Amino acid sequence: ALHCGRRFGGHLALGGGKGNCPVIYFDSAATTFQRPPCVGEAMLHALAHCASPGRGAYAASLDAARLVWQCRKKLANLFHCPDPARVVFTSGATESLNLTLWGLLKPGDHVIATAIEHNSVLRPLYALQARGVQVELLPADSMGRVDWSILPAHIRPQTKVVVTAHASNVTGTVQDIRAIGACCREHGVSFVVDAAQTAGAQEIDLQRDGISVLCFPGHKGLLGPAGVGGLCVAPGVELPAVKTGGSGVQSFLHGMPEDLPERLEAGTVNTPGIAGLSAALDFLRETGMERLRQQADAVCRRFVASVTSIPGIVLYGDVHAEKRAPIVLLNLREMPAAALSDALAEQYDICTRAGAHCAPLMHEALGTDKQGAVRFSFSPWNTDAEIDQAVRALRALAGA
Repeated sequence: ALHCGRRFGGHLALGGGKGNCPVIYFDSAATTFQRPPCVGEAMLHALAHCASPGRGAYAASLDAARLVWQCRKKLANLFHCPDPARVVFTSGATESLNLTLWGLLKPGDHVIATAIEHNSVLRPLYALQARGVQVELLPADSMGRVDWSILPAHIRPQTKVVVTAHASNVTGTVQDIRAIGACCREHGVSFVVDAAQTAGAQEIDLQRDGISVLCFPGHKGLLGPAGVGGLCVAPGVELPAVKTGGSGVQSFLHGMPEDLPERLEAGTVNTPGIAGLSAALDFLRETGMERLRQQADAVCRRFVASVTSIPGIVLYGDVHAEKRAPIVLLNLREMPAAALSDALAEQYDICTRAGAHCAPLMHEALGTDKQGAVRFSFSPWNTDAEIDQAVRALRALAGA
């Protein structure tokens, strides 16, 4: 098994590197790789001891049901959702966003999003647009920032939803969701937040921030496994069932049950994944989300301060913003982004991600749609030594 050390901040040796040099992982915006050991242990326990939750009155089914409910409670507490039953499990943020947008919007409705969005928002909106939904995208400037002061002027009588990423997966820019939520509340518009880059790393309060539906993955800042995520539905917000199927209850209904979470959880939930997520939430609580955030932020800022002086390095976005996700986007002169990322991996065992990062409109705003860009995204387990090694590698590749 590959996992981080039991000591917080322990270095992760993944193997596969040149000689005795461990791989350095800087792709946490895609998925966390350095998980607490308790995550895998909890998943193995669930595989060995849990059956399907809500499908029987025998011990293995009841144990699964308790496990799932406890995880709902932990997520409700983390996101300040007043009712754990309004926490719905999905396969991840993409499914959550699809369920939400297809559930809230119908032909003739108007929805506002932005140029910073990931394709998990853009592609459902384009599909809805083809069916008669009016889609408007607020622009981003050359630093990847959105001017939210213009939002009230763009809200129409037909506007039903405002949806945005809490933080850009390309530049790490964090949106002021509290101010956006207040504007949406004032105009009677639903506010949908894509928390793919912030759940587990930034404080999110469903009620204070005026969020109608919060969509999140389990495999990034929450430190859980891939294949599990969810959405929190605020009281008073009604999402119809987009997926239908078995629910374990009210089997003679032609449609899904009316009550949450069953209405939105067609089929059997991912109990082992939920077990791993539940263990990760315990780790977050015990270690301290703020401590973890500060550690990732510190190595990110060390990286920015060090690479700025390398000849030929171009940084994108507001890398000096006070509040941001630990993400840095860069290029080296005119070198194709894929070539730079490959060189870092093959010559220095440094894992990054190159390309458009499933956010094409953001790259158009930044002017990187042709060259692409290399993304470094950091976790609490990255160390100063790893940052320094990455900087040396970039200096060498820059010929400095």
